[in-house]
Amino acid sequence: MKSFDAIVVGGGLVGSAIAYGLAKKDQSVLILDEGDNAFRASRGNFGLVWVQGKGSSMPAYAAWTRTSADVWPELAASLEEDSGIDVDLHQPGGIHFFLSEKEQNERDEMLKRVSNAAGSNFQYEILDQKTLRGMFPQMSDAVIGAAFCPHDGACNSLRLFRALQVGFQQIGGTYLPLQSVKDVQFHNPGFSVQTENSTYNCGKVILAAGLGTRELAPKVGLNAPVSPLKGQIIVTSKVKTFLDRPTHFLRQTDEGGVIIGESKEDVGFDDSTTPSVMHALAKRAVTIFPMLRNVNVVRCWGALRVMTPDGCPVYQHSETCPGAFITCVHSGVTLAGAHAFPLAEAITQGTLDESYKPFRAERFDVSKAA
Repeated sequence: MKSFDAIVVGGGLVGSAIAYGLAKKDQSVLILDEGDNAFRASRGNFGLVWVQGKGSSMPAYAAWTRTSADVWPELAASLEEDSGIDVDLHQPGGIHFFLSEKEQNERDEMLKRVSNAAGSNFQYEILDQKTLRGMFPQMSDAVIGAAFCPHDGACNSLRLFRALQVGFQQIGGTYLPLQSVKDVQFHNPGFSVQTENSTYNCGKVILAAGLGTRELAPKVGLNAPVSPLKGQIIVTSKVKTFLDRPTHFLRQTDEGGVIIGESKEDVGFDDSTTPSVMHALAKRAVTIFPMLRNVNVVRCWGALRVMTPDGCPVYQHSETCPGAFITCVHSGVTLAGAHAFPLAEAITQGTLDESYKPFRAERFDVSKAA
């Protein structure tokens, strides 16, 4: 039986980015992927590479997000070279629109907290209506202002997903779909990973199975406190370019369609679409850009985010089963650069250093926190 340097359990954006980074380090890597029958956030996300607002309660997360945004151009170039796929990365800065003074004040206070925590590593600006009118001539008067962050951007997330998997295999990685992992055993050293029909051996195992990581983590002495949070998205037919930079709520793709979404629903493992949420999304979009009133909707979907109790990532290595790692993240696009490069480098070395300590799951343990 072939043995691998590392097995990544989960072939979504998070697992694929880590596996790609490990393969770039000349590691022999196997991805075991349940496939699209799983709750696949990777095919349902908004595609933002988003810095503003991340880490208002955790400075380490703010810095990590900025690190990822900074290395994203390197990732895009590497993926195009290895896979031949252009992921359409553009980072012109991002906009968060305000429809009321309350929204503006709340956002400004939150961004001040991020700025105070991150220092010169994070910049933002509050734009008034007149400035925005020059940037977006078709914007309505209902918009009173916006926050602008120069670090923000977006990509085509479906192309990113495809590029990661194609690039991974082109540089020697092994990808096996329809492989639901049932058990992970530590053999000190090394691991065996068991699916319904096969067993695979490795020196390191990385659990990046999204919501499935919760059940697998205890097998290697770790805790993955994740739960689903649904988001719904609307996609319109193609229209003439009117939005040349991403916003938190809507963006125009390079093909011309407009993606609309920002809902957050705690409804368990329900990824269906609902008319009430679609109505609310469409109403806000039309309020900001009235010209969208006459644009056809071509697709709608719901997807489940992988959320921790505080919304920040969990990265941790096992002390009882050396060589085992977990990653619990909802920002799979934004953090793809960090996962492919600094995180993959750390995993290659076999441990996560002190810089990852704030991301450990023990922060949710009241007895240890005390």
